Amino acid sequence: MTSSIVHSWRLLKWGRTLARHGALRGLEQDPNTPPRVRRMLRLARFGARVPAQPGYADAFEAIGPAAIKLGQTLATRPDIVGDEAALDLLRLQDALPPLPFSVIKPQIEKSLGRPLETLFASFDENPVGAASIAQVHRAVTIDGRPVAVKVQRPGVEADFAEAIDTYEWAAAQLEAADRNGGGEITRLQPRLVIATFKRWTARELDFRREAASASELAEGMASEPNFHVPAIDWARTSGKVLTLEWIDGIKLSNRDALAAAGFDLPLLAQTLIHAFLRQAIAEGFFHADLHQGNLFALPGNRIAAVDFGIMGRIDRRARIWLAEILYGLITGNYRRVAEIHFEAGYVPPHHDVAEFATALRAVGEPMRGLPVKEMSIGMMLDGLFSITRDFDMVTQPHLLLLQKTMVMVEGVATALDPDINLWETAGPLVEEWIRTELGPEAAIADRIVSDVKTLYRLPELVRRIEARFPPPGGAPPAPPLREIEVVRIGGGWRYAAVGLASALAGIAATWTMIG
Repeated sequence: MTSSIVHSWRLLKWGRTLARHGALRGLEQDPNTPPRVRRMLRLARFGARVPAQPGYADAFEAIGPAAIKLGQTLATRPDIVGDEAALDLLRLQDALPPLPFSVIKPQIEKSLGRPLETLFASFDENPVGAASIAQVHRAVTIDGRPVAVKVQRPGVEADFAEAIDTYEWAAAQLEAADRNGGGEITRLQPRLVIATFKRWTARELDFRREAASASELAEGMASEPNFHVPAIDWARTSGKVLTLEWIDGIKLSNRDALAAAGFDLPLLAQTLIHAFLRQAIAEGFFHADLHQGNLFALPGNRIAAVDFGIMGRIDRRARIWLAEILYGLITGNYRRVAEIHFEAGYVPPHHDVAEFATALRAVGEPMRGLPVKEMSIGMMLDGLFSITRDFDMVTQPHLLLLQKTMVMVEGVATALDPDINLWETAGPLVEEWIRTELGPEAAIADRIVSDVKTLYRLPELVRRIEARFPPPGGAPPAPPLREIEVVRIGGGWRYAAVGLASALAGIAATWTMIG
């Protein structure tokens, strides 16, 4: 187990880097930051030249690959880092210098268990892209298929494990420091944020899971012919190497090239929005990293996506709530949106539904009917975040990725078509899905399925009743288990004392090193 001194030393180094880029100013000035944490932030920037304009993305890039991924996670949480920081962190695109081919080739051969020459007829030693976890090379298989080969950087798993260990420790210290400070940081659940980040990272570091995600997404999007998911080459895929169909298209970030090639930019924007909403609402499984670098335009105004390391999943109940919330905001039915928040448990029951509906109206009404260049979903999310504190709304982890991806999709769509109205584009699809899922036919079908499941459980229920209350002449019920005293060596207070002493030692070490 890593000591508190090691965690404190790592945090000190990272804190100094953040301070030099002005990235701690927002947290330091936030009145909800606990006084003890605010003092630590001031000490972290002591003697540093703080720029007038904070460079949040630059700071995370300077710290390293794990910090880049953490920054991408924090981009989903403007309620924690602020609107300005969240917007700037969206710039994190994982661009890093590539490793030499002499390092990458052994990684491929070790992972796939075969010499490179037996797998590929040709392999471009210069990568087409390099990110925090992997880099991508173009190759041609023995049977002549052009493919993209994604290779994990050696040693990246150990680096991420070390960083995440300290992130977890720091989040726990933050929540502990906040217990006497009003509970605002605890409400934002930093430990849950890090736990979510840890799950995302574990998924990204196993390329077989990424391949499975791409395959599942392709199945779910079969009814969306204008959105293409590249096929996986399973024979050349392992935990550290992912081989998939090569996409020969134009990146959506290159607007001039798209226009020169004759693409219909407004149609591409609509296609992207429809594809994302179908994934999130209809399928409940969506690509959660839809930035411009991961999206390509194909002939026929089709869109292809790559990089399936970060995926989001929403269960059917949450999707119904989400669809009703979106549709309620589109149609102005704020009362129903408020009721859904209470039904879902997003807002504690001691608050007033009508008051919450009024707060929602203040967020939604200004943007109805306006083009997104004047009012956006990103601004709507900012407005919703601004009322979460007033109504004691606790972070919903299954919506973190969705919020981030909505903002990201909006940015890509508006870059293609600045006059697009996301409400008008999304409205018909959301309305159709609600009619399909919540209409009378769907209600009858759900009732039939529920009743059949109940009938299926009846025999087991009868057997349990007979086991508990046997008929006359049957075996008597088993006697209750003997009570066993639970023994705690040294008493619970000693464990508490050890834990408190460790935490205080870590904080003291940090103060000593900073001072």
